[in-house]
Amino acid sequence: MPLTPATLTRHELIGRPVRVVAASNPDLVGIAGEVVMETTRTLSIEGSTAERVWQVPKGDATFEFDLPGGETVTVEGEQLVARPARRTERTGDSKWR
Repeated sequence: MPLTPATLTRHELIGRPVRVVAASNPDLVGIAGEVVMETTRTLSIEGSTAERVWQVPKGDATFEFDLPGGETVTVEGEQLVARPARRTERTGDSKWR
């Protein structure tokens, strides 16, 4: 499946450039870097200088991902809350398949 704005939430996020554009914790807004790890409820984002890795709760944040074609996609974190393996197998509107 090609990586498009519509299919981003079903793709692997590790290695993808990301920014936190909104969050319930204002200290998280503005964090930018690369996704280095993903769990059910968090994204680990390594800053561009690699000095720090932030754990950002998915459900409480809004993210902007940069796609290879230069597009930027905004995703509500609630759409990403799931085990990564389950989230990437989903198709259509069903929660699990």
